[in-house]
Amino acid sequence: MGDKHLLKSRLCLCLIILAHLLHATAEEPTLQTRGKNEKQSNETLLQSDETLEHHQRVKRGWVWNQFFVLEEYTGSEPLYVGKLHSDMDRGDGSIKYILSGEGAGTMFTIDDNTGDIHAIQRLDREVKAQYILRAQALQRRTGMPLEPESEFIVKIQDINDNEPQFLDGPYIASVPEMSVIGTSVLQLTATDADDPTYGNSARVVYSILHGQPYFSVEPRTGIIRVTLPNMDREAKEHYEVIIQAKDMAGQLGGLAGTTTVNITLSDVNDNPPKFAQKLYQMSVPESSPVGSIVGRVRAKDLDEGINAEMRYTIIDGDGRDTFDISTDPTNQVGIITIRKPLDFEGKKSYTLKVEGANTQLDHRFLRMGPFSDVTIIHISVEDVDEPPQFDSKFYYVEVPEDVAIGTVFQTVSAKDLDVSNNSVRYSIERNSDPGRYFYIDIISGALMTARPLDREEVSWHNITVMAMEMTNPTQIGSVSVTVKVIDVNDNPPELAKYYEAFVCENTKAGQLIQTVTAMDLDDPLGGQHFYYSLAPEAANNPNFTLRDNQDNTAWIVTRRGGFSQQEWSIYYLPILISDGEQPVQSSTSTLTIRVCSCDTEGNVMSCTAEAYTLPVSLSRGALIAILACIFVLLVMILLILSLRSQRKKPYLTDAEENVHENIVRYDDEGGGEQDTEAFDIAAMWNPRESQVVKFRQDMVPEIESLSRYVPQNYMGDSNVHCYVLAKLYEADVDPCAPPYDSLQTYAYEGEGSVADSLSSLQSVTTNTDLDYDYLSDWGPRFKKLSDMYGVSEMDNALW
Repeated sequence: MGDKHLLKSRLCLCLIILAHLLHATAEEPTLQTRGKNEKQSNETLLQSDETLEHHQRVKRGWVWNQFFVLEEYTGSEPLYVGKLHSDMDRGDGSIKYILSGEGAGTMFTIDDNTGDIHAIQRLDREVKAQYILRAQALQRRTGMPLEPESEFIVKIQDINDNEPQFLDGPYIASVPEMSVIGTSVLQLTATDADDPTYGNSARVVYSILHGQPYFSVEPRTGIIRVTLPNMDREAKEHYEVIIQAKDMAGQLGGLAGTTTVNITLSDVNDNPPKFAQKLYQMSVPESSPVGSIVGRVRAKDLDEGINAEMRYTIIDGDGRDTFDISTDPTNQVGIITIRKPLDFEGKKSYTLKVEGANTQLDHRFLRMGPFSDVTIIHISVEDVDEPPQFDSKFYYVEVPEDVAIGTVFQTVSAKDLDVSNNSVRYSIERNSDPGRYFYIDIISGALMTARPLDREEVSWHNITVMAMEMTNPTQIGSVSVTVKVIDVNDNPPELAKYYEAFVCENTKAGQLIQTVTAMDLDDPLGGQHFYYSLAPEAANNPNFTLRDNQDNTAWIVTRRGGFSQQEWSIYYLPILISDGEQPVQSSTSTLTIRVCSCDTEGNVMSCTAEAYTLPVSLSRGALIAILACIFVLLVMILLILSLRSQRKKPYLTDAEENVHENIVRYDDEGGGEQDTEAFDIAAMWNPRESQVVKFRQDMVPEIESLSRYVPQNYMGDSNVHCYVLAKLYEADVDPCAPPYDSLQTYAYEGEGSVADSLSSLQSVTTNTDLDYDYLSDWGPRFKKLSDMYGVSEMDNALW
């Protein structure tokens, strides 16, 4: 069947070629005949011209026409095109024909005797459709032109030798999914290089070879259209369509060309989102900070691009105020985050109702909705061992600067909110209190002063109190405590600077010689207000007086005139300054007034430096008495120093003396619980009676009792601790305090104690078995022990 079809096609092609050849052959005799007829007419006309050559000019005698040549000639002989002939040609060979113009000599040749034109090359109309040539008849012998040069055209006649071509193929096109039948996809245009004005060689008809039943093509326009309704991109997205273009109007024997069109269905929002589960379980530790991610959910949408964009919202649930949900634009996932701090002890679980909906809706497909879905999310809060929490985020307290040591001014409270509810211990972060001004009770959280406060030194204290769990020391909470030291009038006013006044010798009474001002380190609420007066011993001073201006300044005014440098060159005027606060503080400052010589305008010219200290008429006997008193005083001071040095001589004078006997002199160990003579322990529990201290009989304590520092207003459970704080502070600030405790009590050591004796005097180990060189590194207080027990450099040299 295929062989018959091929044979039939070949037969049709041969018939077409034969028809073209017959057409060309039929035209050629016509041209020749036309040329012959014209030749005959021209010859007749030429003969007539010879008769009337004296009456008329000679006309051009060319016999020529527009020639047609069939393209793609494949014969072995040159193709005859046409014949040129001149009326002057008598056939004797005296005329020579020449040819020039496009293709002359290469594509076309002419017989210079006969004028016959032949094509010697294969012609292609699609390359060049016509050639313009020029011909001329010359006298062969002389080469002179017999007639003017004439121009003619050789046209190439088309045959169907080019198939239609799709110049831009293969093609890519898209059409929305779910398009209706007849929707235009793409228009194709095939190009045929054959002559469209000659026959049907360039008349193209389109057909579809592959891609049915989804698409079709219009035969004449080449428009591809949808032929199947409701094509779904999610089912099949890409289609390959093959289109054929055939010339000869699609008739048998026409040439054909094909191209491929890749058609993609573009997405439309025709699929609603769906959650994979109706219930999601999530968990989050209660210590997670605000903004932390709890989990992710996703409503799957088969669409893509903007048609799959989602918006997630919490539409219901008891966790709407505790959690948030947002959309990740990269993968359209709903991200659940913490909105408020979580507390396992307060609430252990939450429920959220989350909706996922498309943001871009296509109203053509709303019937396929709703384009949203709902799921339930259950979030469990996990318990975490958290540090203790204080009952306040911060504390602010005002404390007077004259508060007594050990005074409780604030109590902080922290709790372990976990289920275990561990006990809490309090402490102060030492970097926040480098001066060690405060102490906190580790159990109750009571803050108290450990050192005297001074607003003029430090007016604000910012300390950090820490609360630690007993069972888990790594869990530590902290809170800031701001302490403002309230001012108390504890500083007397004094002159703002050192004043030195000058009075002229010619000064008159009532003249102002100096204005003084004062300063006070205190800062009262009502502002500073100073009162000035002369000291009582100078109240009746006949030379100067003081006037208080009631504006924190005072004037020094002369009471008389006629001052003299020879009589008194320097006066010292004591000024009493007091403030207006309670308790009233006052101080006496001395103003130095020099007597100077001045000119008539009051300008100082010179002042003497000699102060008025002794009367000029002091007798020689008085001077001797004063010097004798000074000598006796010096002798007494030297005697006292000598006696003290004798008392402080070391007990060890002989290097070889038994040191153990000397150590006994320093034995200050108590007798344990049975020792009732060393110290009355009742004083520890009743600080009010501690002012009458019962001292030991065998030594005189070098530190006086400090019970006066113990506050009397806070005698509760912490009275002993307050007493110890006061004693500790006194020992810390005393540079001469001995290394032993000033209370002289060792109630829980010694022979009568269950702890036995802490002394090394009765130890079986000798001093030669121990190394006491480290005592030299303990400071001057242990120098005596270091000298007795340590090995000196001299001993090393001897031994």
